[in-house]
Amino acid sequence: MKRLLPVFSNLFHPLFIPAYTTLFYFLVTQSFFYKHEIYLVFIQVLILTTLLPMSAYYLLKSLSLVKSRKLEDKKERKLPLAFYALLLFFLIKNTFTSLVVPELYYYFVGMLISIVAALALILTGHKASLHMTGIASLTLFVISISAYYHIELLYAMAFLIVCSGFVASARLMAGTTTLGEIILGALLGIVPQVGLWFIWLMPVL
Repeated sequence: MKRLLPVFSNLFHPLFIPAYTTLFYFLVTQSFFYKHEIYLVFIQVLILTTLLPMSAYYLLKSLSLVKSRKLEDKKERKLPLAFYALLLFFLIKNTFTSLVVPELYYYFVGMLISIVAALALILTGHKASLHMTGIASLTLFVISISAYYHIELLYAMAFLIVCSGFVASARLMAGTTTLGEIILGALLGIVPQVGLWFIWLMPVL
């Protein structure tokens, strides 16, 4: 089990979650979009939320501004989080104005709120588990899609809940995250998504 847990930590790395979310959404709703629209949105999400942040990390590491990809030092998280928040803002303002996708739009607005809140915590000397923020937001998105389209996604929800437990265990086992940071990270992923339900999900239920 000790060898298996790090796999979940890597598989559900925060930088992969937006791509997973977008891919899941289009797997459920692909009949509503043209293929070129799906490819366009997915590629933009992949570039802005995964590839560019990874490139920025290697740049910061080459400049000795960060020591490791785990960003264990709270000070090291400030610049990456601020940069990621800007990328999310750019994605929201540009990608989802050319193609109306309210479900993804509000998901990424929630993610932006989560990242800004994580940055605010860092500035006040606190740290939240970004792994838990990511997988919690993905789990809430699957729940919201199930409710919005009135389809049963029980297996997907159960799978993600179990994976959340594995990710939390992996982070605790690594010794870089405390239980309080795990709980705080999960709340950062859950609360903005649930709060935005009152804008886009509740009115259609």
